[in-house]
Amino acid sequence: MPTFAEFEQRFATEGACRAYLAQLRWPSGFCCPQCTTSGSWTTTRRLLMCRRCGYQASVTAGTIFHRTRLPLQDWFRAMWWMTDQKKHRISALGLQRLLGLGSYRTAWLWLQKLRRTVVLPDWDMLGGQVEVDEIHMGSVEAGKGRRHLENKTLVAIAAQIDGKGIGRIRLRRIPAATPNQFVTFVKQVIEPGSMVITDGWKTYAGLKQEGFKHRPRLINASGKTAHILLPRVHRVASLLTRWLMSAHQGTLSCEQLDTYLDEFTFRFNRRTSRDRWKLFYRLVAQAVTVEPLPCSRMAASTS
Repeated sequence: MPTFAEFEQRFATEGACRAYLAQLRWPSGFCCPQCTTSGSWTTTRRLLMCRRCGYQASVTAGTIFHRTRLPLQDWFRAMWWMTDQKKHRISALGLQRLLGLGSYRTAWLWLQKLRRTVVLPDWDMLGGQVEVDEIHMGSVEAGKGRRHLENKTLVAIAAQIDGKGIGRIRLRRIPAATPNQFVTFVKQVIEPGSMVITDGWKTYAGLKQEGFKHRPRLINASGKTAHILLPRVHRVASLLTRWLMSAHQGTLSCEQLDTYLDEFTFRFNRRTSRDRWKLFYRLVAQAVTVEPLPCSRMAASTS
């Protein structure tokens, strides 16, 4: 496994970080968005200027690094930290200490931006045999059925079957417990023609009409056999609940929960990866494709 010293050596300067971003944004070399001419000069303000029309572009524009006032080296250190699979808890306080940031708010905003990068909307879809179920986030009294949990936040889970284990997963917050919401989730994350295994809840009854093979497994009213009939999604649910409890204390807004679900998905799906450089590459590659979100909108999600 690469060491932090090796990472620091590779990105020892701001120039090295900018060159890395430029390579990810323009793998075949800079192409002017104004006149489509290839080739550029670097200005004294570290902008790329088109050799033909003079259009100036920033390597950070339109990314999560847009208009950052802090060094890219710090951003890269934060992303390297996020790829540490041994760390189960990534907190704003930990990030503040790691980078020596003077403001907790800055660390929190950075972490929210980074969490938005970990999962892209055009994921590869799950296929083969996939278990699907939903959980209600929050404190739940054991033995209660769905009718007692109407005010909890619903999270849908899809877990790919990989032999006796779990392959990749997808998580999604569900606004309402309606057939349309759950079927839409399945259509967004699972390939048509796949075998979808669910409990006997009528919400999933329309899957066959949408082109899926459907195998419902009946669970008694107490739900005590759910972990046996759908073991993978319930294993994921247990891990997710414990991880959320360690990663965040207090109340989560819906927007915050979405980013936590994305981070957990990113970590879980790469849990067996031994190539940290590859994880880092993927994270930075996604960071340059995610449009910046104003800090005011992220801060508003906590209120």
